[in-house]
Amino acid sequence: MGALWLPVHHENGKRLVDKTATVCRHCGTRMAYKHGNTSSMASHVKRHHGESGVKKKDAQQLLLPDAFKQCFPAGSDRAIAITKSTDGWTSRATESYVTVTAHYITAEWEMKSPVLQTRPLYESHTGTNLAQVLTGAVAEWKLERPKNNIPVTTDNAKNQVNAVKEAGLGPQIGCFAHVINFASQRGLTVNKMDGLLGRIRKVVSFFHRSTTAAHVLKTKQEMLQLPTHKLIQDVPTRWNSTYDMLERYLEQQAAIFSALTDKALKKNIRDIVTLSDDDVKVAEEVLQVLKPLKMVTALLSTASAPSVSMVLPLKTKIIQSMAPSEEDSTITRDVKAAIKADLNRRYTDPPDLQNYLHRSTALDPRFKSLSHLDPALRQRTYSDLTTEIVGRLGTEEQEGQATEPTGGGARTSPPQKESAMEELFGETFAGKGGTGKKLFADAIEEEVAYYQAASGIQVDGDPLNWWKINECRYPHVAMMARCYLAVPGTSVPSERVFSTAGDIVTAKRSTLSPGNADILIFLKKNLKL
Repeated sequence: MGALWLPVHHENGKRLVDKTATVCRHCGTRMAYKHGNTSSMASHVKRHHGESGVKKKDAQQLLLPDAFKQCFPAGSDRAIAITKSTDGWTSRATESYVTVTAHYITAEWEMKSPVLQTRPLYESHTGTNLAQVLTGAVAEWKLERPKNNIPVTTDNAKNQVNAVKEAGLGPQIGCFAHVINFASQRGLTVNKMDGLLGRIRKVVSFFHRSTTAAHVLKTKQEMLQLPTHKLIQDVPTRWNSTYDMLERYLEQQAAIFSALTDKALKKNIRDIVTLSDDDVKVAEEVLQVLKPLKMVTALLSTASAPSVSMVLPLKTKIIQSMAPSEEDSTITRDVKAAIKADLNRRYTDPPDLQNYLHRSTALDPRFKSLSHLDPALRQRTYSDLTTEIVGRLGTEEQEGQATEPTGGGARTSPPQKESAMEELFGETFAGKGGTGKKLFADAIEEEVAYYQAASGIQVDGDPLNWWKINECRYPHVAMMARCYLAVPGTSVPSERVFSTAGDIVTAKRSTLSPGNADILIFLKKNLKL
């Protein structure tokens, strides 16, 4: 643990140990020892020295790098992309952890999402402290790239956004599932809608608290031949639970009204107001407004690889569904306006982020037509994609030439001498193709144009399987698709680690050290890799 008993010597020269205090082996801090345990010193070592006093073989360094080497052979940077998603959680022992997950597409066009590390965070969750975790992960796993261009997907908390910026990584992708949650919450908290939901919550709470009321409700359901479903109580922080509560209430409204007017319950009802016909109409309208958001949330939560390429098409589709109609009530119009206003401002700042998302969408064969964009922006997106491919491949070729070893005894060839004609006329009468670089750029532009004109796939198709089949036809575009489609559009992959962590750091193992928790989570999530 890093603690040392303080020894003292008596007058007779006999050496005894004073067990009233301990001293830290790392910094010399002295702490009292009075109650028969070393929890104070343990907390001190964890807080100020991490796991520095524990000698252990790092299982991560023994296992996952081998898998990485298979995916990152020499010169494979252009073929494989690594992105990271990160999120935090708290164990049963009230210790805070940050999990970093990597994402890449293999040569066989399979998505892999290994957990890199789970680290304790004893200090406050500031952007600076979280940035240190990210930079540490990049250095430890040797993931450095030119200009540290590593996309990072996080939730939308300000400290997470600042952490990515301070770590020098990016672009930072805000979790789209969280964005939908914020927009939905904004719509559900407009004044009159909030009051309507409050009345529904009182009714639901009444049937949840009273066994008699629950029995009467079940009797009415059977009598009216309705499903004997229980009413759902929503959780304020999860908008989809509010959707479920509203949907279930409308399904059971006849049984609810009948139960509340029953003699057995009528005398016990206090401050409970049933919904009027107008209230029911508004509730039905709002439910239809929220339905697309519910479907998107379910899609993002269940998809095995919710790519960042889905973000802008889904955002556009939701905004289009928020267009007001003449039949809408005032409350419904307010809900739509609030949701639309919240979504409109998402993924627009900085401008480079929006351009990055446009290119991601263009590389997904499901959305490559970019029908949600105007023609000018559509063409600019493909032009930017062409420029990026030419720039990236050109840079890699230059770096490869600069770092190519010549060997100790090898003789370098002298530069080829220009002919008299070349020296005299230079580029004045260059051919139509121009230099080799110009020819290469023209070839890439032609490949991108062929890809843009190619037929896509249905929105429920598998984009990775499409690229597996068509990679040989568009090799340079495929290289970029590997880079972009590996980026997750949500932080769900990291959040899925929490359930695994909960199974490991259980009540009976709440004192599991952070180092061992890291190894066990790592092995559990990555063993199949």
